[in-house]
Amino acid sequence: MKQLIQWRKLNGDRVKGLIEDEIRSVIVREKQMGHDLKVCIGTDSQVKGKEIEFATVIVFIRKGKGGFMYIHNEITQQKMSIKQRMLVEVSKSIEVAYGLCRLFTLYNVDMEVHADINTNPNFKSNDALKEAMGYIMGMGFAFRAKPDAFASSSCANKVVQ
Repeated sequence: MKQLIQWRKLNGDRVKGLIEDEIRSVIVREKQMGHDLKVCIGTDSQVKGKEIEFATVIVFIRKGKGGFMYIHNEITQQKMSIKQRMLVEVSKSIEVAYGLCRLFTLYNVDMEVHADINTNPNFKSNDALKEAMGYIMGMGFAFRAKPDAFASSSCANKVVQ
């Protein structure tokens, strides 16, 4: 994740420099303020004509005191089945989680990877559940799917809608 990927805050302010540096300073600041932090990383996508828009979010939760997030958008022209799209979402989240996990471990911040995949077999996205869960947990990350995956199914979803 060393190439400069453009991240922004919810208010639209762009992150200058590497997201790793921003996240490190945010963790230090929040810890100094006495906040107990948890981070949830998730991605959602939306098909818009011939394009697919992906949004990846890094959601910080100040336990009992609200939260804030960072957002990255990408658009692709590539055609994908729903299962492919779900697994691309998961891989985008894992890429971010993997790039930041050393920081979270160093500063003792709990992290989860959220997948916008339904646990109900009646939904098409459920086809990707086993692979997504195996991929995320195989990387050593805590996994959440719908309805517990708010980072992807609520936060990232609002960005791509």
